Amino acid sequence: MEEKLAAFERLLKIMEELREKCPWDRKQTLESLRHLTIEETYELSEAILDNDIEEVQKETGDLLLHMVFYAQIASERSAEEGGWDIADSLNGICDKLVDRHPHIYGDVEANDEETVKANWEQLKLKEGKKSVLEGVPKGLPSLVKAYRMQDKVRGVGFDWDNEHQVWDKVEEELAEFKAELDVDAERATDEFGDVLFALVNFARFKDINPDEALERTNRRFRNRFQHMENEIRKAGGKSLAEMTLAEMDVHWNAAKKALAKDEMRP
Repeated sequence: MEEKLAAFERLLKIMEELREKCPWDRKQTLESLRHLTIEETYELSEAILDNDIEEVQKETGDLLLHMVFYAQIASERSAEEGGWDIADSLNGICDKLVDRHPHIYGDVEANDEETVKANWEQLKLKEGKKSVLEGVPKGLPSLVKAYRMQDKVRGVGFDWDNEHQVWDKVEEELAEFKAELDVDAERATDEFGDVLFALVNFARFKDINPDEALERTNRRFRNRFQHMENEIRKAGGKSLAEMTLAEMDVHWNAAKKALAKDEMRP
């Protein structure tokens, strides 16, 4: 523990020095760091999907730096300006964790994950939250937002009883989408959204993270297509634009076969 505390103290001291002496660090604001933090978060996400543990370590450090940076900037404000420091942040999250885990720090019983999550949402409402959906940022990507909203309302019992009901809903929404396809473009768009929302719900019931699933597919497609491009380029002859779909499909299947082993998850 002492080693961890010493490392954190070192980071705090370095941050203070950089804020005082480095022109770039001195210029930064909460707003200017925002897009960089988002970028770092995506880099961490990519490292996790790559199962690159060494890179996860590095990106975790980068994100921790950003948290310390925000706290340092806030600490330079007066109390009247809403100033706070890293201790306020740490004590705040510690208090929240204790309050939200009465089954650990109190006398409430919760022997499974679902009970813990349900208690969490109920406690948030008691703390003054007007809606269980307040904790879902409006700026989240749509697929992630759908998953998080469904997971949130599940915590207060607003959910299907079983996966068969959810799949029936998927098929119902798909039929409604098909019915509107060549009739009303705007309604078709709405119905397509309903299909996606229902599929996200089904994925949640099967413990599949839809965003992770789609990203895996994106990565496989990119790798296969770029492999196909490289092989066609090496072979000379026709370019992609000159090939028929049937000819490209031959190369596509070859790419799938060549990359099959690499695509197997550890």
